[in-house]
Amino acid sequence: MANHRTPAGLQLRSLVTAQAALQLSLIEIETPVPGPDEVVIRIQASPINPSDIGLLLGAADMRRAVSAGSGASPVVSAPIPESLMGGMAGRLGLSLPVGNEGAGVVVEAGSSPAAQALLGRTVAAIGGGMYAQYRCVPLDQCLVLPEQTTPAEGASCFVNPLTALGMVETMRREGHTALVHTAAASNLGQMLNRICLQDAVPLVNIVRSPAQVALLRGLGATHICDMSVPSFTVDLTNALALTGATLAFDATGGGKLAGQILAGMEAALNRTAQTYSRYGSTTHKQVYLYGGLDPSPLEINRTFGMAWGVGGWLLFPFLHRIGAEATRALKARVAAEIKTTFVSHYSHEIALHEALQLDVIAAYAARTTGNKYLINPTR
Repeated sequence: MANHRTPAGLQLRSLVTAQAALQLSLIEIETPVPGPDEVVIRIQASPINPSDIGLLLGAADMRRAVSAGSGASPVVSAPIPESLMGGMAGRLGLSLPVGNEGAGVVVEAGSSPAAQALLGRTVAAIGGGMYAQYRCVPLDQCLVLPEQTTPAEGASCFVNPLTALGMVETMRREGHTALVHTAAASNLGQMLNRICLQDAVPLVNIVRSPAQVALLRGLGATHICDMSVPSFTVDLTNALALTGATLAFDATGGGKLAGQILAGMEAALNRTAQTYSRYGSTTHKQVYLYGGLDPSPLEINRTFGMAWGVGGWLLFPFLHRIGAEATRALKARVAAEIKTTFVSHYSHEIALHEALQLDVIAAYAARTTGNKYLINPTR
C-alpha cells in the first residue's frame, strides 16, 4: 500500500475561557506529515472513558449548557462556577484535543521500515486527541491488533486493560495477596474480575445494586458486596476475612467508602489477632483512589489503627515506574486476549458531532455503569 497525503480532518476540542465558560467544538486541522517513526491513523473507534469526561467537560455546570451552530458543526457552551475556576487555571485559553485512546487503520507512515510495515494495518493507539478523524502518533504509542480484530474491538485496549493489569501488578509488587475493587460492574471491573479468575487472585467486588450483583455472579465472581443493602458492612468484612485482601482500588474518590474499606480490613484482621494492641493491626492496609465518581470530600473516620494509607493511583505514572520491558509484557497480554479477557461492551456508538448533542452529553456525563459510549469519527 503506497503512502499518500492524508487530508485535513475534524477534531473535537475543549476550551476554558477567561469568562468562566467551557466551549466544545469541532475544528478542522491539517494532518501532520508523519516523522520517520510515526504513522497516521484514520480513527474509526474511540471510547468515552471517565478520564476523558474530566478533560472534556472540566468543571462546567452542564445542566446550564446551551448549543449553537449547525447540526454537523455544533458549539456547546456551559458556565463554570467561579469557585471552581482555580482548578481550571492551567488550561485557561487552551483549545485542548480530547480522547485518550482509539483504534483505526494506518493510512500514512513515516520512512522507517517499522512505520512502513504498519501501512494498512489495524492498530490501537494512545496519546490523546483521539476524538478526531485522523491522528498522527509515534510507533511506541501503537499496538498492532490481531488479524480479524475490528477497530471497535480494539478501541479500549489501553486505559481499562492496562489499568486492570496494573492493579494486579501493584498488588504483587507491594506484597499483598488479594484485591478490593469498587465500581466493580463497570467494563474495567469486569476485566479485573476475568484477570483475577484467570490468575487465581482473590477479589472483593463492590457494587451498587442487586442487578450488578447478578451481572457479576453470571461472570463467575465469588465475593460481591452490594452497597445498597443494609448488610453491606457485615458482608464486606466477611469477604475481606475470607480473601485476606489488604489492598483496594476505589473509583469513587470521595465520600465514606475508602474509610469503610479500611475499617473492614482492620475488623477482618482482628478476627485472627493473637494479641491486643491499642495501635491496631501491624498489617498495612492500603486504598488507592484512581477515579472521581463521587465529587464530595473524602471522609476518613479512623477506626483502623495506624498501619494504613490512602493515596492516588494513575496508570501512566505506574507504567513509567515499572519500565518499558514490563509495560511491553502487559501490552502483549492485552493484544493476545483482546477478544476474551479484555473485551469491552458499548451501549451506544455515535458520530463526532453527536458527541456534542446536549442529550448525549447528559447521558455519558452521568458515568453510569452499563452506559458506555463509543465515538466513530467515520460516521
